[in-house]
Amino acid sequence: MDVYQIKKFNQYVYSITAILGIAVLNFLLRNFIDYRIVALLLFLAVSIFAVLFDVIPVVISAILSAVLLNVFFIDPIYHYKIDNAENTLLFIMYLLIALVSSILIHRIRRERKKVMHKEQKENTLKLYETILNSLSHELRIPITTIIGAVDTFKENKDNLSVIQQEELFSEIQKAGFRLNDQVENLLNMSRLESGAVKINKDWVDVSELIFMCISHLNPDKTHEINFSPDENLPLFKIDFGLMEQIIHGILQNALKYTVENSIINIRVREKNNQLELQISDDGKGFPEESLSHIFDKFYRLEHSGIAGTGLGLSIVKGFVEVQNGKISLRNKKEGGACFTIQIPAETSYLKNLKNE
Repeated sequence: MDVYQIKKFNQYVYSITAILGIAVLNFLLRNFIDYRIVALLLFLAVSIFAVLFDVIPVVISAILSAVLLNVFFIDPIYHYKIDNAENTLLFIMYLLIALVSSILIHRIRRERKKVMHKEQKENTLKLYETILNSLSHELRIPITTIIGAVDTFKENKDNLSVIQQEELFSEIQKAGFRLNDQVENLLNMSRLESGAVKINKDWVDVSELIFMCISHLNPDKTHEINFSPDENLPLFKIDFGLMEQIIHGILQNALKYTVENSIINIRVREKNNQLELQISDDGKGFPEESLSHIFDKFYRLEHSGIAGTGLGLSIVKGFVEVQNGKISLRNKKEGGACFTIQIPAETSYLKNLKNE
């Protein structure tokens, strides 16, 4: 628990209440507990506060515990005076050790935060460098492809056959799709990071949405995509645009990480007042050690040989969670991966909407 996660006022309340509670409990048991044990218990509480709280609430709790120890546990009881040198020394040592340890722990924690901040800053710079290198590579390739194809077409327009021209246009189209995906990912990530994503719910026919997403896929691979719409499926009140991005992102990931002619299956249903969408493939699946990191920002599979920035699935997760939904990934026993998305949503049937 971080000190900055607890409001300053609450730190005062927690520390003072705990010290008073320990004192009252031990006072009720004073006939069975030696005052030296009470001192140790109070000191333990102050030490714990020193780890959790800011320095001022800890110092106050240390002084309060020393006063309570003196007045209610060290003879004479109910009096601030101490009748012998041993108890006086105990009281002074307790107060000094409690104060000094509190201040020292606070300083140690502060220095530790400085070190962690410095390391975090260094790691962030390394991450940004990696991201910039990856982005420059990802953006340069489609741009270079488009420029090269256009130059070839301009310089050899009269000498190119119809088939060669179609091939050049196909290359330009593929590069354009790739460039559009990268720019779209960057824009979507910036929206998520800034909290600018707004939910616009409306009644959506999910089956039509899925067919639309399939038709808009980048045609650079030949895959078999199976989806059988359920005629009894209700309409869902969801954000059409966000769901389009979610489905598109997972399908693009499946196209990228499975070989040509792989089979992708899509299933959608209503379950427990939720829209449940499953997208699976018959590829190799994901390494088990990567399953817990696959939705992390900028995470990429090692040795996959697939270019990318590692933003696609993290954006998908962000768009799911902004709708209070959940997304999970598992490897199928028979091979391949399966993404499951669950989003809370109102449901209705078309005839009911017409009657409203």
